[in-house]
Amino acid sequence: MQAIIVDDELLARRGLEIRLENQPDIDVVASCRNGREALQSIDRLAPDVIFLDIQMPGMDGFDVMSALVGPNIPHVVFVTAFDHFAVQAFESNAVDYLLKPISEDRLSAALEKVRQARSAVQAEGQRDRLLEIIAALRGKPVSLDEALADNGDGPSYSSRLAIRDGRQTTCVDVADIEWIDAARDYMCIHANGKTHVLRGTMKNLEEKLDPGRFVRIHRSTIVNRDRVVALKPHRNGECFVSLDCGREFKLSRKYKQSVERIAERL
Repeated sequence: MQAIIVDDELLARRGLEIRLENQPDIDVVASCRNGREALQSIDRLAPDVIFLDIQMPGMDGFDVMSALVGPNIPHVVFVTAFDHFAVQAFESNAVDYLLKPISEDRLSAALEKVRQARSAVQAEGQRDRLLEIIAALRGKPVSLDEALADNGDGPSYSSRLAIRDGRQTTCVDVADIEWIDAARDYMCIHANGKTHVLRGTMKNLEEKLDPGRFVRIHRSTIVNRDRVVALKPHRNGECFVSLDCGREFKLSRKYKQSVERIAERL
């Protein structure tokens, strides 16, 4: 089987490639650092399986899945560092998924599932299954045309966030988010009066949010521009940002360029 590895982290790509070298029936034909490279390689090489990272800047793993069309759609094995994604959707619809760091046993089990699926699944069924995954993660049915329409030339941003809390996964509409604050490796997502805790970094989350709607005003704070009702000047070039929910935050001088972006909506 020919395989393609897709991950924005060089060490992650190389680590998986080394492990796959021990599989006599797997030939890694390409290693891609982003979704655009992946689609080009898939179109050119027609692999049997792709190991697809979910969290990538710009075009993420879900966007790559949306663009998989044609008679020779490869099998997909998801790779993710965070289990707060809708893992149960992967279990019921995908060939398999792998959590980083990847264990040898889980990799072997995933490859065995790929081997079995390769002999049983036709291209049309594979396409329908991928669309089911997208629908489950986005919280609404998705047609092939809609999935492709979401894959324009510009960057794609998340419309929903899947937040895992124990065995329960909550999908939060990005439009409902009021503000986000961070504490070390955790972020608090405040939406509709509720707070959801998400493990990850502010940088990774910021890359998934539309900069036309969300603005970073502090190293640990992002606000929804649509929820800003006032800007109040403060000393030393700083100012206070007031939201419609009554919360007020200080915009630090490091992010003073955000003032103009916020003022455009007032």
